[in-house]
Amino acid sequence: MAGHSKWANIQHRKGKQDAKRAKVFSKLGREITVAAKLGGGDPDMNPRLRLAVDTAKKQSMPKDAIERAVQKGAGGGETENYEEVRYEGHGPGGVAIIVEALTDNKNRTAGEVRAAFTKLGGSLGVTGCVNFMFDRTGEIIFLSDTADADTMFEAALEAGASNVESEEEFHEILCAPEDFASVRDALEKHFGEPERQGLIWKPNVTTEVTEEQAGSLLKLIDLLEDNDDVQNVTTNFEVSEEVMDRLLAS
Repeated sequence: MAGHSKWANIQHRKGKQDAKRAKVFSKLGREITVAAKLGGGDPDMNPRLRLAVDTAKKQSMPKDAIERAVQKGAGGGETENYEEVRYEGHGPGGVAIIVEALTDNKNRTAGEVRAAFTKLGGSLGVTGCVNFMFDRTGEIIFLSDTADADTMFEAALEAGASNVESEEEFHEILCAPEDFASVRDALEKHFGEPERQGLIWKPNVTTEVTEEQAGSLLKLIDLLEDNDDVQNVTTNFEVSEEVMDRLLAS
């Protein structure tokens, strides 16, 4: 169950930078509203809402903004009719890309996502063209100083996790999507709130790229994430941590 996860480390570093993005609160609010509308306004009875609220708190979203977003979805009034949409395509170097969105106008969002791919040397494909290169999985991240690798491994195994990978900076715990809530709750009792948590698309095959291609990919990811409708962007590119650090620094 233990191993080295360069991909998780790259995602972790990129995620730290993305947390500073100005649009993060509006996207978190949209997810909270949709979750509350679909499953009710009680996080204890609505796992998707609890995850959305926990993520918002981790990003320092104001409490009153979270409460407004919950009420907007659960209050029974008129709200935007957001649909969940997934787009798939290829970026520079043939890298696989999955884009998840919440939109009230699929035609608009599809056009904008397609334009972003085209602008930076990628191509938008049909749904299903790349998702076989990823596994849908639950991910829970704890910082490395939370516990030593053996302690984390044993606790995660007992909680029902399928894999644990410990790095210098963090522990990555993976589990089946249907087990996510129970694994997270069990680990929170042991170690407190995780650094990051959620359902992710984890690459089962990666594509090595040059530094130039990686730079173009990061620009494409940033352009996609600037779109108000886009919630998550996942790719399977592989590059050294040294190259990633240089690109993020620039």
